[in-house]
Amino acid sequence: MSMTADELDRRQAIIGACRRMNALGINQGTSGNISVRHVDGLLITPTSVPYDAMTPDQIVFMAMDGSHAPSQKPSSEWRFHLDILKARPDVNAVVHAHPTYCTILAIMGMEIPPVHYMIAAAGGDSIRCAPYATFGTMELSEHAVRALEGRLACLLDHHGMIAVGKSLDKAMWLAVEVETLARQYHGCLQIGEPPLLSSAEIERVRQRMSGYGMSEG
Repeated sequence: MSMTADELDRRQAIIGACRRMNALGINQGTSGNISVRHVDGLLITPTSVPYDAMTPDQIVFMAMDGSHAPSQKPSSEWRFHLDILKARPDVNAVVHAHPTYCTILAIMGMEIPPVHYMIAAAGGDSIRCAPYATFGTMELSEHAVRALEGRLACLLDHHGMIAVGKSLDKAMWLAVEVETLARQYHGCLQIGEPPLLSSAEIERVRQRMSGYGMSEG
């Protein structure tokens, strides 16, 4: 497969991020998937390929109409990656994983409320939980796109989480931060119902973060 140096770098970055997901404990096995906007389409992880064995040529290029080389098999979750990138011109990378605490809350159908000011990094005063739909379906994609409106992260009921960003590094950073928030919220619930920060305070924090380039995706 012939590719430019820039494309090779992006493919390598996707593989590196997949391996970091498992090393950081925000994913297990090959259940997560990553995409990055590229030219007039996207690059996305293949289905069922162990991250340690993944090679750049196995990363799938998909056009914005969903077409790809017949010999390649993109992630089973390609649909919401494609639809998020279509709906969000501000987003260049999508990270999907099944972190333990995010998934616990998602199983319970719970959003993450403003228990900590860092919730602002996800773009608003909560991290919504999208309704359940079977993985890989148009219905799930529609739920995910809706839950991400005005946000950079969401949970997926009985499934996992999605984080997006202007770059893969920012999306990965946010994925880790969302799992931290989920763990903190879960811990608070073991004691009782936590006090929440106001929407006005979260907006103040979000504005301050934007000055440092932290909440720009």
